[in-house]
Amino acid sequence: MEQMSLFDRDGYEPLAARLRPQTLDEFVGQEHLLGKGKVLRRLIENDQISSMIFWGPPGVGKTTLARVIAVRTNASFINFSAVTSGIKEIRTVMKQAEENRRYGERTIVFVDEIHRFNKAQQDAFLPFVEKGSIILIGATTENPSFEVNGALLSRCRVFVLQSLKTKDLVTLLSRALSDPRGFGNTRVRIQDDMLEAIANFANGDARTALSILEMVVLNGDMDGEAVTVTPEIVSQCTSKKMLLYDKTGEEHYNLISALHKSMRNSDPDAAVYWLARMLEAGEDPLYVARRVIRFASEDIGLADPRALEIAVAAYQACHYIGMPECTLNLTEAVVYMSIVPKSNSMDVAYSLAKQDAQAHFAEPVPLVIRNAPTKLMKDLDYGKGYQYAHDTDDRLTNMQCLPDSLLGRQYYQPTEQGLEARFKTRLDQIKEWKKQHKK
Repeated sequence: MEQMSLFDRDGYEPLAARLRPQTLDEFVGQEHLLGKGKVLRRLIENDQISSMIFWGPPGVGKTTLARVIAVRTNASFINFSAVTSGIKEIRTVMKQAEENRRYGERTIVFVDEIHRFNKAQQDAFLPFVEKGSIILIGATTENPSFEVNGALLSRCRVFVLQSLKTKDLVTLLSRALSDPRGFGNTRVRIQDDMLEAIANFANGDARTALSILEMVVLNGDMDGEAVTVTPEIVSQCTSKKMLLYDKTGEEHYNLISALHKSMRNSDPDAAVYWLARMLEAGEDPLYVARRVIRFASEDIGLADPRALEIAVAAYQACHYIGMPECTLNLTEAVVYMSIVPKSNSMDVAYSLAKQDAQAHFAEPVPLVIRNAPTKLMKDLDYGKGYQYAHDTDDRLTNMQCLPDSLLGRQYYQPTEQGLEARFKTRLDQIKEWKKQHKK
């Protein structure tokens, strides 16, 4: 009789479904919530679960975590889809939950994509949550502050689940190769750098990572009882070339340095090229966006204050829509940073102030600018002689704000670049006014 392979079984489940964690120890990621001694883990282990909302991107384990909680707490688990269910279905489920409560059994109602429910549908849960008939666990990829009714949200604890890190996904992929529920009964030859390439491409999504792994194994080269996965197969299944890139090694820092220095040198073509090199190799777009935000203040600053706004907007766009759509948002930001006037005066100002702050760490705050919320503080001359600038005609005062030992220090040294030239003129006017109105 011919033995059936792993891929020939009737009722074959996708790899992601077969490897769904059954316990907290099998759960990968979310260490800030589920690590030893962390808040959510304590609630689960102590069986003190209340209604809650899981907010996070796709594929980070929201549904899986709800199922683990149901098993751990011995509660009845009802999976409820906001896409296919209406008021009628909600009432049916609530009736079942009430029956369970009469027999001393708790019911966890898990609502996937709860943000898709309208106000009336969300309100239908409210009385049952209030009287404890159900423990509601909602999952959403959208900000619950905007998408979940205030009354319902106020009765739920919100836990923010984060995108899985590359190392988490590599751990998950390695487990899939050794676990009998995955490919543990099949000899799969695949190099570690290919697993990392798959993890990078998945961009924090466990379901995507496992689906790609399953695809590359199914399309691997059969050699007797073994399956060999080649770089070409991984490239085909991810629609990406496996570029030379190590997110934790030298090449990572070489490329981000190339991007930064190309923008600083006002070379938009080079900047866009290095941006594409990183993103196409699997770099986290949010990492690039954070570096662009830093650049906006470090290398542009007040020469063009709009640069920081555009950089932050690009970060938000990357957060909202992810890869590959956010590539254009980052391109817009990188080109803008490249062509606007440059100034490093913010970097210089902070570096100089930092040196003095570290050398004069115990300098007292001048009495004149101290707050005086109590009578004792007023009696000690806190705030005595304070001048409120808005009460003057010029909106300026000659009040001393630096400690005596640092009087006269100048940290901000504006350039003549872009809009900073206007700020320099204004600062010169302020200094001249203070010189003329010196005490």
